[in-house]
Amino acid sequence: MVFINRLYLSQAPEFIPPENSQYDWIGPPDPVSNLRPIRFHVATNESTLEKHLRLFRQETEEWNQKFWAAQNSSFIKEKEEFITSCLKAEGLGLKDENGRKRKLSAEKMAEFYKDFLNKNWQKHADYNKEWYKRNITMTFLMGKVTLQMFWERLGRRTEEVKSKR
Repeated sequence: MVFINRLYLSQAPEFIPPENSQYDWIGPPDPVSNLRPIRFHVATNESTLEKHLRLFRQETEEWNQKFWAAQNSSFIKEKEEFITSCLKAEGLGLKDENGRKRKLSAEKMAEFYKDFLNKNWQKHADYNKEWYKRNITMTFLMGKVTLQMFWERLGRRTEEVKSKR
């Protein structure tokens, strides 16, 4: 079973998990991607298979971070452009006479959300396919690591029994 500690980098920006930690550490959400970064535990006696799994998980984490950072940046930029365009079309500025930021109606924003999702449908479909492939690969590797650990423990127990005879 994996135990995950929460780490809040905003409170301790230079925080590094203790050397004797045996767990992955999860930080606060990234301000752009909204994903929580993970600092993966590196076992001192890490096998080649365990290292392969950890590196694949890290690479997947970076891939996921890049995708969502780019996607969310695009969303925010296009949303601001849409709002600005709609307000200009109505002859309004970004702020009202009291200096408050103007907002569009829910119906108007629904137009933007629908268009954005339609425009990015293929990108999301490709992301989902890749995400499922990566999760299946990780699950398979985790199964192999678990089986490897089981056989190692079984081997040690067999050796203990032989040495007691």
